[in-house]
Amino acid sequence: MSAIQTSDSVTGTPEGTSTVSGPTGDDRRFAAEIREWLAENLEGRFRELRGLGGPGREHEAFDERLEWDRHLAAAGWTCLGWPARYGGRDATLAQQVIFHEEYAKADAPARVSHLGEELLGPTLLAFGTEEQKQRFLPGIKTVTELWCQGYSEPGAGSDLAAVSTSARLDGDHWVINGQKIWTSLAHLSDWCFAVCRTEPGSARHTGLSYLLVPMKQPGIEVRPIVQLTGTSEFNEVFFDGARTEAGLVVGAPGDGWRVAMGTLTFERGISTVGQQIRFARELADLEAVARSTGALDDPVLAERLDRAWVGLRVLRAHALRTLESAHETVDARTAAGQASVSKLLWANWHRGLGELAMDVLGAPGLLARDLDGGNPGELNEWQRLFLFTRADTIYGGSNEVQRNIIAERVLGLPREAR
Repeated sequence: MSAIQTSDSVTGTPEGTSTVSGPTGDDRRFAAEIREWLAENLEGRFRELRGLGGPGREHEAFDERLEWDRHLAAAGWTCLGWPARYGGRDATLAQQVIFHEEYAKADAPARVSHLGEELLGPTLLAFGTEEQKQRFLPGIKTVTELWCQGYSEPGAGSDLAAVSTSARLDGDHWVINGQKIWTSLAHLSDWCFAVCRTEPGSARHTGLSYLLVPMKQPGIEVRPIVQLTGTSEFNEVFFDGARTEAGLVVGAPGDGWRVAMGTLTFERGISTVGQQIRFARELADLEAVARSTGALDDPVLAERLDRAWVGLRVLRAHALRTLESAHETVDARTAAGQASVSKLLWANWHRGLGELAMDVLGAPGLLARDLDGGNPGELNEWQRLFLFTRADTIYGGSNEVQRNIIAERVLGLPREAR
């Protein structure tokens, strides 16, 4: 029997919690524990944070959400799947899924420490030295050091192998020059994990290294990028003689491609089940709007809402199956294919939801003002969803790149002409 069982619900109701086979009931008790803790703690000064934050909305109550993250950490609710010796709880895969589902169902605020906890932390556990683990994992666990990801560049967006930002050894330091772009929350981060070219003359996947770089230093300039939504959670980062210690390379110098691919696999991991519950809430809210405005009487829109619900079920089934296989021994091609399929599924579904939202709103959706009579020029939640989800199929690896990965590395088809 599967360790994780899909439920009959993707709407975030209690019946939708993933369950674990076995007679002990440990996981049901675990679910009850986190559900009770969230109910008790999302009150008082944290009550107003419910539903805040997330992609396109990272500007919302950032300082307060940081305080919430540290409150979670103090109670032992961060880094659950990490080994206990590094501050985790040795939580099972099913328990980690349960946590993310219960967290999303409670409408708890989006985490500000996602990049450290969900991406860099697992990367250090898999590829880092013991010294690196001892240095950086505690700060991630307690949310006292925030991280950003230095992958994309102006000439190397989804094509990570084309990065040109250079790093050369100068005594006991790497000296870094170049530019990164679309760097989420760089203006608020203490550290960056960056892929740099450390072997002059190398090309493509060779000669890259995965460096840990302090952000608060001379030689680093962060410039915000204003998005369609009017917010600026993305940034350009310029490195001009920035430095980091020689020992802060994860994996061997020149082995950065393998480590970076490992990070991308973690990025599309357990937290996606919580993401899907948030998607389900958006869909349910949109259906309520359609019902209240009469748009649900349009058979075409009603069918599209039904198809969106079916698509969400597909996302969940694929995520749970992929999570289980991730804990088995799979070859690199299989892992790459699973990660790419996952990105294609959720990104296209969510972009489609943004388009559906605009069609449900109809002509009023073209006016930049709150549907309830807010300030002129102010986007409502559906307009913001539509505008931001235009980027879902681009960031984190564009649709074109994901399809090329599946075609070339999984199916073995001829490489695309360059």
